[in-house]
Amino acid sequence: MKSDPLDPVFAALGNATRRLILDELRARPGITIAAVAEKFKMSGVAALKHVRILEDAGLIVTEKIGRERHLHFNATHIQLIYDRWTNEYSQFWTARMADMKERIEAGIAQRERAASPRNNTEKRKKYA
Repeated sequence: MKSDPLDPVFAALGNATRRLILDELRARPGITIAAVAEKFKMSGVAALKHVRILEDAGLIVTEKIGRERHLHFNATHIQLIYDRWTNEYSQFWTARMADMKERIEAGIAQRERAASPRNNTEKRKKYA
């Protein structure tokens, strides 16, 4: 089976700590690795390991300013995942819902025609 370009993204998102780091980057763009380590009560080495995985997956972009690396959330890959999974399925369900709507409306129209007073009068004349 061929590997998918989004495999690293899913692998990175598979870790709860990395998802929380992304939440933090979204809330505080430009924070440093040291700030991430402090926020999540982990060593700088552990924070750097998580950051590298997120960076390799394309989920964050780092900006080196002096000795510090500032981190920014990159939503591009999240959008690709969203588009891939929701567009295909939303088209499928939109088509099914449109079909269901047409069938329901056709059934309602048919019942209304059958129940109209004109049809009832004609039926009575026929059987009289």
